[in-house]
Amino acid sequence: MTTLNAKQEEFATALYKASVTGKPLLETDWQGVVKDDETAYAVQDQVMKLKGVPVGGYKVSLTSKQTQEMFAADSPLYGQQVNRRFLPAPSTVNLSSLMEPLVEVELAFRATTDLTANDSLEDLLKKTTVAGALEVPDSRFKDWFPSLGKYNVMSDCAVGGLVVYGDEFPSTKVFNDVNDVATVEAQLFLNEQKLDEGSSKEVLGNPLKSLQWLVQKLESQGKQFKEGQLVSSGTFVLPPHLKEGHWQVKFDHQLGNVELNVN
Repeated sequence: MTTLNAKQEEFATALYKASVTGKPLLETDWQGVVKDDETAYAVQDQVMKLKGVPVGGYKVSLTSKQTQEMFAADSPLYGQQVNRRFLPAPSTVNLSSLMEPLVEVELAFRATTDLTANDSLEDLLKKTTVAGALEVPDSRFKDWFPSLGKYNVMSDCAVGGLVVYGDEFPSTKVFNDVNDVATVEAQLFLNEQKLDEGSSKEVLGNPLKSLQWLVQKLESQGKQFKEGQLVSSGTFVLPPHLKEGHWQVKFDHQLGNVELNVN
């Protein structure tokens, strides 16, 4: 277990307060407070403790070579999230309730039983449901994308905002096998104008590998991905900024559409 020093405890409290007040932090005020992965996750744990509610699920970030290079990282990272931040589609949010949000296209997996580090990709396929998702990353730091330091991203619950998820299906009903999970195509629209498109293969080559990484990482920290928890597994596209309007992601594989109205 990593023990936080006084400044790191203060940092966790500041992150929590920023999430409550909507007043962003300046990275220059917290530069160098966290200098390694273990401490960053310990700060994140303290932020979650201050929220005072159970972990409802996770998001995995930096699941492509491009995003890893942007944040000078060589592996993914995860953020813990509370249940109220997972919204079934269609949903409506007010832009004023967020800070500096982006938009990502993802697959979300929900565990139908507790997952373990020994689970193969085939096991994970059998133990989950899957849904198309539109994630809204957000940070407690001002002007955070794409320059926020990796350890501050990690401390800030991997810049978790909202996850809007579509209809859920047993993963084995949607996909013929593990390799099929890497073939999902999706298109992102704002007010019926297509902004981008991407493939699930952008997520570590296969989003199930993102889930497996998370399960193993959690277990190495004495945690477990539990039955009922949901994960947003990584983005298909480089995220644009969230704006007012009607957002829609159209997925193939009969996953349907995910819609978000932003006022």
